[in-house]
Amino acid sequence: MLEGYRLPSLTTVVCGLFVAYILQSLWTLGQLFVHPSCPAPSDCYQPLIAQKPSLQLLAYTSPYRSPSRPNDLELLHRLNPFPYDEPREDVLEVSLPLHVRKNGSLFLHLFLTPPHIDPEGWYELDRWEHSVYSFAPLTQYHVPEASTFNLLGEDMNKGKDTKKDSSKPKTSSNKQEEKQKTQKAVTHFQSQVTFNILTDPVGLPKHDLPYDLGHALRLDSRGRYLPILHVDSLSARIRDLVEVTPTLKRTNLTLKYAPVSYGKLRLWMQFEGALRPMASLGFSAKDLDEVKGVFSDTSLYFLFVTFLVAALHMLFDFLAFKNDIAFWRGRTSMAGLSPSYVAWRAISQAIVFLYLLEENTSMLVLVPAGVGGIIELWKVTKAFHIRLEGWRLKVEHSITSGESATRALDSQGIRYLSYLLYPLLVCGAVYSLLYTPHRSWYSWLINSLVNGVYAFGFLFMLPQLFINYKLKSVAHLPWKTFMYKAFNTFIDDLFAFVITMPTAHRVACFRDDVVFLIYLFQRWLYPVDKSRVNEFGETGEEATQKEKKE
Repeated sequence: MLEGYRLPSLTTVVCGLFVAYILQSLWTLGQLFVHPSCPAPSDCYQPLIAQKPSLQLLAYTSPYRSPSRPNDLELLHRLNPFPYDEPREDVLEVSLPLHVRKNGSLFLHLFLTPPHIDPEGWYELDRWEHSVYSFAPLTQYHVPEASTFNLLGEDMNKGKDTKKDSSKPKTSSNKQEEKQKTQKAVTHFQSQVTFNILTDPVGLPKHDLPYDLGHALRLDSRGRYLPILHVDSLSARIRDLVEVTPTLKRTNLTLKYAPVSYGKLRLWMQFEGALRPMASLGFSAKDLDEVKGVFSDTSLYFLFVTFLVAALHMLFDFLAFKNDIAFWRGRTSMAGLSPSYVAWRAISQAIVFLYLLEENTSMLVLVPAGVGGIIELWKVTKAFHIRLEGWRLKVEHSITSGESATRALDSQGIRYLSYLLYPLLVCGAVYSLLYTPHRSWYSWLINSLVNGVYAFGFLFMLPQLFINYKLKSVAHLPWKTFMYKAFNTFIDDLFAFVITMPTAHRVACFRDDVVFLIYLFQRWLYPVDKSRVNEFGETGEEATQKEKKE
């Protein structure tokens, strides 16, 4: 009964699961924007904001998270009346008490009250029927950015809020002391705070209240829920932190406000709830900050596009990995493939990984780079016929005639390449040493190597292009893997603007586009040679004969 039935391939199964995941995720996110239904007005909590009440905004600073005494708060800003239907931005000057300058804490307390309330009577909040409250931390402990200096002796420190004394050059011991200081977390001031008010007149059902909004509701005597005041923690970024030094007595705070819709508020609350447990799972503050940037620095529509392309990126990564492993695992001959290019890919991937590690790059970028480096090292063992026997590495020196011809062409291409590449690398390293500040000699070495990889790495594809030109064929290349990686390269172009990464790494994403376009041009230029082995270890003629037998 099941004769002739073939099980679906792994690729088909993965693609089917991917489509199901996308549809389920889109349905779940779409439900957040659907307003709840109220069969009868008495079944729902009606919003006070629908009556367009007149309100005032009061902003205070305090060293206490939960102030209780009249003098615990200091009035920072008053806006009466508060135009909550329009976005606005206010730059306020905040005085930093002595205990804050000694690694203490400071909080911002926001009150939304009727216009007749006296700012001095904040502690009578319970008596203010139509008043709501929220707070946000203005300080957090953070490790300052490491200072840089010229390795040949000239002081080129570019750190913020640092006093320079040109008459006293830094010694190596001074630099070591500064390095130890920068490794200690100190108080930083959050120079930007964003808050929102739900302005959609949405009735909330009493017996089916959205769980993410339930904790933020406050009712008046008539059963109406008061305006929901929400402090946007996703917009609190590391880039907005200002180091608090003993001499910093006053600093600026940018207080941003924007009305928010029902769906976006729920979406933001979902994201904030998802970020909280990530710290306990080992994610660093920088990793969480990168995730925040995806949400806070993009529009809502662009965010959904980012979600879709991120899912596609994972799918193409898996398919490229699967086909790449299949190609190299079944490869018995390196005829037509450049061994030097394979070795260069492994070395350059290792350099890029060390550079990203030195720059404290997000794990979202670091982990894929590390996995890619391991795969490239495994390819080297296949390209040079290296096997592990016991605890020793064994290299097979016997090669086929096709491999011998390929290596001769490869050596010729490498010789031409060295005339251009090596002088460029040396000049770039010397220029960086003379004119660019670095944190250490290791930092200079890694930056010089990675600049060579990013700037001139595409030149190492020339030996493979040279081999293709001499053989007048590209059938020996893993084209399925190339195409999946090409799709991912164009997706990386989008992520280059979304995820924070070093500028050199961002530019390299666009450089890879040119590489794939050149390979595609060669595929169009040279006809298919069916006598050559493809990525499955078969020739085109063998595949045709196999199909005829079936």
